[in-house]
Amino acid sequence: MLTAAPTMLDALSSTAIPIYNNLKILVAECLAEERSFDDAVNGFSSVPPSLSRLQSRAKSLGVWNLFMTHRKGITVHDYALMSELQGTAYLAPYATNCAAPDSGNMEVLEEFGTRAQKERWLGPLMEGDMRSAFLMTEPDVASSDARNVCTAFERATRDGVEGYVVSGRKWWSTGAQDPRCGLLVVLGKVMEPGGEAQKGHTVLLVPRGAAGVKIVRPLTVFGYDDAPFGHAEVELDGVFVPRDEALVLEEGAGFKIAQARLGPGRIHHCMRAIGMARRCFDLMVERTLQREVFGRVMARHGMAQEKIALGKARLAQARAIVLLCADRIDRVGAKEARGDISMIKYAVPNLLLPILDDAIQVHGGMGVCDDTILARAYANMRTLRIADGPDEVHMMVVAREECRAAMKRAGVDIPRSKL
Repeated sequence: MLTAAPTMLDALSSTAIPIYNNLKILVAECLAEERSFDDAVNGFSSVPPSLSRLQSRAKSLGVWNLFMTHRKGITVHDYALMSELQGTAYLAPYATNCAAPDSGNMEVLEEFGTRAQKERWLGPLMEGDMRSAFLMTEPDVASSDARNVCTAFERATRDGVEGYVVSGRKWWSTGAQDPRCGLLVVLGKVMEPGGEAQKGHTVLLVPRGAAGVKIVRPLTVFGYDDAPFGHAEVELDGVFVPRDEALVLEEGAGFKIAQARLGPGRIHHCMRAIGMARRCFDLMVERTLQREVFGRVMARHGMAQEKIALGKARLAQARAIVLLCADRIDRVGAKEARGDISMIKYAVPNLLLPILDDAIQVHGGMGVCDDTILARAYANMRTLRIADGPDEVHMMVVAREECRAAMKRAGVDIPRSKL
């Protein structure tokens, strides 16, 4: 059990230490359950009952909804270390009710939702009785520039109720085909009279069972369907939602809401990725000690030693920049740490992918099949370079910040629109 932190980066608050120790217990149970859970998955029709047991266990251990750090009395830095631990077992975020997109959607509802919206959606989500999806990316436009998102919200009145008719097509809607999904959080544009799109984007809450919501198909990630959670292409065909029930905050506040849910969430993603990379690294090291090639164990060959040494350094680099970013969020807030958040989003997967690639190489044929976690982990890690904004967008954010800082030092005034 953890009783004291060996370094400043690993330091947990006094409140977080017992939570972290209980989380270690749950993660061990999640690891033990992985194979049987996978064997019990039957597409998207149901969720194996073992997950419900793990969720009950998480509640009893006090490691439920950990991402709501203010409710737990812990820091973002504390939760970053907990996310790393969760990342070693892919069931752990689901078992603790900390998985995307639910965690971000719950944060949106808590910060921006009305009392009625919280009662209808936030309560069941926080209890784990329901799942949700976040519908932003669209197949027909370059969604890396979020201004291109064009799902239409047309103002309409039906039976005396003012609302919106939602029309559009989304994809990579994680969780939308989970049998427990009840809520779709949709980003789109309100249409003005005459068919012109309103400036700025808007977020609406759409019940998963509303008329006109259609799952077009499940999407696979390098062949993995990630059932029973998964990712879907979704058609919204004239879906009517009442304004008072559906509108989040106000018209035109979509990007503000989206950034509020995505920013801190990138800390969670990156630290979970580090946790999984560490698991894969350990598998690689163990493999080099178990297999003999050309008269000696792999670990005595220089090429294997290089993979181990570089992997250790890459893990240390990734951990350091994310934990420093988490500490900065605790000190100055996510808005001021925007550049740091963008930096970790592109730096971490690029640091970790070579570790997974080396682990696969050391395992040979076993590395590319499902006998280990390696192939699935690689598929997910590679996707992280695209999900929640591709590398190039986050690099642009960091480069612009550095250029603005340089201009400020030089006393040069260039409008933001020119950068």
